[in-house]
Amino acid sequence: MPLNRTLACWAAVATLASAAWSPTIAAAPNPAVADARVADINRALDERRLVDAGRMLDQALLAGVQDARLDLLTGELQLARGRPADALETFNRVRAAPSVRAAALQGAGLALSLLGKSDEALAALEEAVAADPRAGRAWNGLGAEHDRRREWSQAEAAYDRAFAEMDDDAPVFNNRGFSRLLQGRLDEAVADFVQALERKPDMAAARTNLRLAMAMRGEYDQAVSGGSSTEMALLLNNAGFAATVRGDYRQANDLLGQAIRSKGEYYRRASANLEYARDMAAREQRGLASNADR
Repeated sequence: MPLNRTLACWAAVATLASAAWSPTIAAAPNPAVADARVADINRALDERRLVDAGRMLDQALLAGVQDARLDLLTGELQLARGRPADALETFNRVRAAPSVRAAALQGAGLALSLLGKSDEALAALEEAVAADPRAGRAWNGLGAEHDRRREWSQAEAAYDRAFAEMDDDAPVFNNRGFSRLLQGRLDEAVADFVQALERKPDMAAARTNLRLAMAMRGEYDQAVSGGSSTEMALLLNNAGFAATVRGDYRQANDLLGQAIRSKGEYYRRASANLEYARDMAAREQRGLASNADR
């Protein structure tokens, strides 16, 4: 089974979740008080202090501050809180304001990606980088959208632009690493995930992807080592699925069986993967028997 086809379902989640974070909105010339509020909220969002960001936005609204940047930051907060539908509505509402149009298009494109509306996301992200070629998160999101279409050269070019424009490039390393994982370029993928974790050690998506890449290289013990008891079932499931993709069905059967036992309750995903691995093993055996009879 082709790797890029089998793992396509993961690309929509693992890569796009990291593209939606680390928002920074450049302050436009406005009264000093509004500029200060925007800077403080930006800082809170950058540092993932979402409660603080929400409190400051509420205070600004209660104070009657009228500034499109605050509406934009409301959308960024909704995006960071995992509410892409609400974020999309907010971004669409403010995208007509010239001072925030490019950033609103960027946010809308990332929200659309998270909602699985890939064609609309691609169009919005392309419009965003046309309006502001420095929109690094839009370039990163474009890379993920091209990965969805297996347009590898376009994805690589988009990640190159994202690296050039983003100071916080950990999400770009993670996304490019996943792109390379989908292409079967496992050593390069591992190197990118390591780079992402060196920059942001608490980046869960990069750590999960690194374990997956190790499993795809057949390094099953390393792929599951150090995992907590609460995540072990998931790690074993991922390693087992990777073994299936590699055609290592005996190891897949063992790892997925461990995942089911570790869960301690019915584990739908691992059970489905185990059934798939056994089916693929049976097909391989039938193929071998058919060739032997010729």
